[in-house]
Amino acid sequence: MNGKQLLMMLLAIFILQITNAKAQIKLNGSDKILGVFWSPKKDAKIEIYKKGAFYYGKSIWVASPGKDSENPIGALQKRDILGIELLTNFKFNNGEYSGGRIYDPESGKTYDCKMSLIENKLQVRGFVGISLFGRTEIFERVATK
Repeated sequence: MNGKQLLMMLLAIFILQITNAKAQIKLNGSDKILGVFWSPKKDAKIEIYKKGAFYYGKSIWVASPGKDSENPIGALQKRDILGIELLTNFKFNNGEYSGGRIYDPESGKTYDCKMSLIENKLQVRGFVGISLFGRTEIFERVATK
């Protein structure tokens, strides 16, 4: 192998490593949402986790344990609020988590939803149809020791 071939091979390896590093940075950026957040009323802790390419959230602590009595599906009214998957099927795209749904156990209703993370605050917007007709709640990340 001559000097020119060696230089070309080293350049190719360098380019591949830069591409891999950029892909890793992008992946880590979308996963910043992972962790535990307080509900807006601080009466529950919601863990955000990832399954495949989608993000979900479930209750891992509630101040007042109870049943999902407002659920419109009778068979689900006997399940515990603790452990319910409240946020489902969010996909990260251009700094926003969208395409998902949020379940409100207080009303038993499910809404379309999008989320965005700004520092340690998760802005969660539930809506019907289009985002204009909705409400935004702020979930704060639980401080870690």
